[in-house]
Formats: sequence, structure tokens, C-alpha cells
Amino acid sequence: MKNLEQYTGHPLQVRGVEEYRLCSGKGDGMHLLQVRNGSGLEFTVSPDRCADLVRVSLHGVNFSFMGPCGYVAPQYYDSKGEGFLKSFTAGFLTTCGLTAVGDPCTDAGKELPLHGSIGNTPAEQYYHCVESREGQEEILIGATIRQAEIFGERLEMKREWRCPIGENTLYLTDIIRNYGDRVTPHMILYHMNMGYPILSEEASLYIPSETVAPRDARAAEGLNAWNVILPPQPQFKEQCYYHTFRRDEEAYAAIFNPAVQKGVKIVFHPEELDCFTQWKMMGWGDYVMGLEPGNCYVEGRDVMREKGILKELAPGEEATYHLEFHFLEDDTSLSK
Repeated sequence: MKNLEQYTGHPLQVRGVEEYRLCSGKGDGMHLLQVRNGSGLEFTVSPDRCADLVRVSLHGVNFSFMGPCGYVAPQYYDSKGEGFLKSFTAGFLTTCGLTAVGDPCTDAGKELPLHGSIGNTPAEQYYHCVESREGQEEILIGATIRQAEIFGERLEMKREWRCPIGENTLYLTDIIRNYGDRVTPHMILYHMNMGYPILSEEASLYIPSETVAPRDARAAEGLNAWNVILPPQPQFKEQCYYHTFRRDEEAYAAIFNPAVQKGVKIVFHPEELDCFTQWKMMGWGDYVMGLEPGNCYVEGRDVMREKGILKELAPGEEATYHLEFHFLEDDTSLSK
């Protein structure tokens, strides 16, 4: 990229971070960080909702599914049962966890809501800046989010987004630390939601996994067509598929739509995130493909405990997760 000081009056002419507040509806007062990288990638980070990604677009083409509720501030969050759905903005990324993911349940005597509470928790601190690392300018957004209660868990999430200037790529690093005095269950799911126009019947889905298994009988009905993207269907009932990958290799899931010549490749590491859920929801208005790496599946914490795969963090212990998002204008890097 050319020297901006020579060509522009201010860097925001072509790239940077601008902070906004919403001023109506249930989103009234929410902070949003609108980011442009100068190469066509634009995205919105929501500090009031776990510093998750709401909108993502490349050269004006949208990637994200927006739920029917739209923007919902955290004070409207309903922590009972499936109340999560009333404030499920979805967006490109909703983080689920940090001690519960999936179905509401009772585990170890505690009632747990759908997908946990972290995605409806505001950051206690956040920052944004442009830095140079090894000669490469990057837009950085960092946030600290806590999930803590008296007599209960005390978890801290340090989140950092990095976007190299001139590259249509995002990097996410999350560090989860147990700063309490007891062993705490730890579940996390990166609930990434592909929406129209990236998602349409013209698009191709790429999940080069080793195995694919249906979550339930409904998913089993479409097991042979798990990767087929349908046009919107009336009264469609969701289907979920569990994919496994080699633990010693980098893994990815991707979608590419030749109708708009755009796509995204999501790279993750199975040694960190050993479970992958594909959420196939082809309904009218609820038209979304979820690509969801995590350290658990979505039946609920009680089931994860029964299966012996529930993760825990000891006092002082940390878990670190890395994801990459490569926004594409061709599908040459993808294979089914």
C-alpha cells in the first residue's frame, strides 16, 4: 500500500476503526467498532457482546446471517432455558460458553442456559489501534471479558483481533484463564453463521473432515446430502452434523459462492478445538449455515460429562485458541 501520509489527509480516508453507538430499539446505546482494512474488507466488532463479529463484508458483499431479533443489548438477555434465542443476533460470530454450550440442562446441581452467557457479556475493557509488527501494519482490537460470580466460577477471556493492512484476512486469539480457587468446567463454541448472499443454492460448502455423523434422527435423514445447500424452505427443521479432523493437522471449513465470487476459509487447530459442528438451517428467513469449531458438542454440559469429554480448567490454568479467517475471491485454495 502507498504511503498514506503522502496521499491522504487522515488514515481513516481509506482504513482504520471508527466507533459508533446505536440509538434505537433493543440495541440502543450499544458500542460498535466499524473496521475497514483499505483492501475491501469491512467488519463490525461488538464490545458490548463479547467483542464478537456482527457484520462482515468484502467489496460490499455480505457474509453474515442476522437473526430476526437484530441488535439486542446485553441488558435484555434472558438467561433461562432457551431465552438465548430472543437475543441471538447471530452475526458472523457469536461466542458460546464459557462453562456451558448447547442444550439447556442441569449439571452438577446447576441450571445452565442454552449456549451459555459469554456471548451476551460486555467487555470490561477494550482498545483499538494500528501497530507495526515485523514491518507489517495491522489493525488490532483487544478486549477483556469476565464470566464470574461469587461462590462460583471466575474466568477471564483475553481476546485479540488482528487484521493486516492490505490483506483480506482476520486472526483471532482467545486466552481463557481460570483465576478462581476451584476446578471449573470449560466449554467454548465459535458459532459462525454464514448468510445470504454468500449462502445460497449456488454456493459450495467445503469441510474436508475425516468423518461426518448426524446429531439426531432428523440430521440422519439428510446425511448423504450434508453438504448440499438448498434454497430457502418453508418450515425447515434444523440439521446438525459432527465432523472430525486429524488432531495433528491444521483444519478448515469454507464456503464459496461463484454467483458473487466471494467466500471465506475458516482455519482452526483440532488440538485446541477438537469438536466441529455444522448447523444446517435452510428455512425461510432462518437461512443460515453454521460452521462451528469448539471444544465440545451441542447436546449440553451434562451429556459432555456423561461422555467423558467435558473439559475443565484448574486454578491458574489457561486455554488458548487460534482461528484464521481468509476472505476469498476465488476457490483455488479449497478442496472438498
